[in-house]
Amino acid sequence: MAFIIGLWILMYLLDANRGNDLVDFVQHSARWLAGWSYDLFTFDAAWARVVCGYGLAAVVYLFVGHAVAGRIRH
Repeated sequence: MAFIIGLWILMYLLDANRGNDLVDFVQHSARWLAGWSYDLFTFDAAWARVVCGYGLAAVVYLFVGHAVAGRIRH
């Protein structure tokens, strides 16, 4: 989950072609995964909203995934 969100942040910052099917798929997947944190912040710069909104979701998914993996391992 965090990988897809991180990939979308990277594609957004590098101005990937939104007409490409892969870019479109990654964007829609990341939007669905980060639906709860998308547009949480109201920065003036669009790139800052994307990085903070999607980045927060990616960090939360990483922490939750790490916690679940630790519980399963024990």
